[in-house]
Amino acid sequence: MRTDRREFLKAAAVTGAVSMVHAAGCATVRGAGAGGSMMGFRAPPLDEVRIGFIGLGHRGPGGVRRLCRIPRVRIVAVCDVFEDRAAKAAADIVAAGHPAPAIYAGSEQVFRGLCEREDVNLVYACTPWHWHAPMALHAMACGKHVCTEVPMAMTVEDCWRLVRAAERSRLHCMMLENCCYGEDELFALCLARRGILGDLVHGDCGYIHELRAGLLDGTYYKNYPLEYHRLHCGNSYPTHGLGPICQILGINRGDRMSRLVSLESGEFGLTPYIRAKFGENDPRGKVAYAAGDMNTTIVRTERGRTIMIQYARHLPRPYSRLNLISGTKGTLASFPLRVALEPKAHDWMPEKDLAGLKAQHTHPLWAKIGEIARANGGHGGMDYIMEYRLVHCLLNGLPLDQDVYDGAAWSSLVELTERSVRNDGASVAIPDFTGGAWRTAPPLGIVGV
Repeated sequence: MRTDRREFLKAAAVTGAVSMVHAAGCATVRGAGAGGSMMGFRAPPLDEVRIGFIGLGHRGPGGVRRLCRIPRVRIVAVCDVFEDRAAKAAADIVAAGHPAPAIYAGSEQVFRGLCEREDVNLVYACTPWHWHAPMALHAMACGKHVCTEVPMAMTVEDCWRLVRAAERSRLHCMMLENCCYGEDELFALCLARRGILGDLVHGDCGYIHELRAGLLDGTYYKNYPLEYHRLHCGNSYPTHGLGPICQILGINRGDRMSRLVSLESGEFGLTPYIRAKFGENDPRGKVAYAAGDMNTTIVRTERGRTIMIQYARHLPRPYSRLNLISGTKGTLASFPLRVALEPKAHDWMPEKDLAGLKAQHTHPLWAKIGEIARANGGHGGMDYIMEYRLVHCLLNGLPLDQDVYDGAAWSSLVELTERSVRNDGASVAIPDFTGGAWRTAPPLGIVGV
């Protein structure tokens, strides 16, 4: 499939256009709230989570199937540009024993009608990157809680728009960072909160995923990641590794990311792959891609801790999110899982001892619903746990584990890393989206269901 640059740029422009006018239309449904910080925000409990689901291509169908298996959830409407995808999702919902949802399909703007439905109280956006912000803004303007796939936004300006919209509307706006609910990541959180690792100093994280074939086979709508890589450098997908490390370090809750520097290799892996697989005359092998094969970013926090983030999609490397957290008493690293603790921290813990430590400090979410999560799928079960926990918080009027400030801070690195790369690794300031509320906010605890 050939990428239509004109169509991509037209769609990308929607982010700015819709953001500027998101208060129109549905704004009459719900006026601006009193405003104020969303830190620790509790919305009134819902009697039932009634979802309008947008995007049924790559990730969406799995989300629909999992949500159908969570109690007190009903998907009342589904939406996709392609009608056959929406119809298939509707059939899956009926097959799961639920009433048939309304179907919205046929255009890139049809999602607006779904957001305007009175029976929807949560909009779930599972769409291409550049649609996340405009869809979330419109959903909140219509008085709906909203969650979006990652990243939440592709520009710092849109991150600010989402923050201000959530503060004004007093509605949840959550980025669906499923890796925060990974078994190893929550095990690391337990070790950190219980003092096993000591004072936390540094984290390594990333998204190392060889995806050249997937970037070229038409999996993604209008091949949007490939076109983005042609136009942009930096880390366009920072949150998978970063989210868990930020939660463990208490970023936005006791500390914050203050500055970053980012450097990038050249592009050596994608173009030769295209030419070898599709021939020398394939037009995708004749363009210059701005994105290099490996991006490395270093973040310094306000409290003097550091985070390293790596991003690579074009290299033949085994999958890894790195997931390393190092403190004054020990270190945990994943892929594979290893732990080293004082006084024997010069070697990784033997497997038998590691198994015992993990059994002792398994996170309550995995201890209680881990087997159910694995059976329902979604990256080994972490997708199901994320959605189960989200629903639990909405039904009980609890603060979400990931709020709009987290989504904005983690997603802002998309633009900020590009700024640094294009300025030869110059230091770039990271905005404080919390408005100073990070100073007194408690870190995420060991939550349950």
